[in-house]
Amino acid sequence: MSGKSETLRLKNQLCFPLYLCAKEIVNKYASPLSELDLTYTQYIIMMYMWEKESSNQKEIAQTLLLDPSTLTPLLRKLEAKGFIVRARSEIDERNVIFSLTDSGRELEKRALGVPEMMKSCLDLTEEEGLQLYTLLYKVLMNLERNEE
Repeated sequence: MSGKSETLRLKNQLCFPLYLCAKEIVNKYASPLSELDLTYTQYIIMMYMWEKESSNQKEIAQTLLLDPSTLTPLLRKLEAKGFIVRARSEIDERNVIFSLTDSGRELEKRALGVPEMMKSCLDLTEEEGLQLYTLLYKVLMNLERNEE
């Protein structure tokens, strides 16, 4: 064993399979999302918009844990594709509100099959999927709490 520490072995790292899973899952999304003319990050923004209908950039960034410098070009691209529009808030002119367009709502209908396709790729039971979801959100909450 040449005296090397077991601590730094890949097989002993929780972060490594998390990284690999995230990377591979995002890669699996590439094909169905290309048919929708979306990247994965644009897709999660659109899922947020489908849920909320309209929102400001700060709320989008906080919910999706995206840095505003990353979010701004993504919102511009989605606007250029006609899926969202921006308008100044009537209450506070400094606040820019992004809203779904009819084209953005139509895109939601076209995207309905994506989650089911991904579910079949993962091949987890409903219970396993719920356990994984719960554990991942527990990790996220713990990480956020430790940043404070």
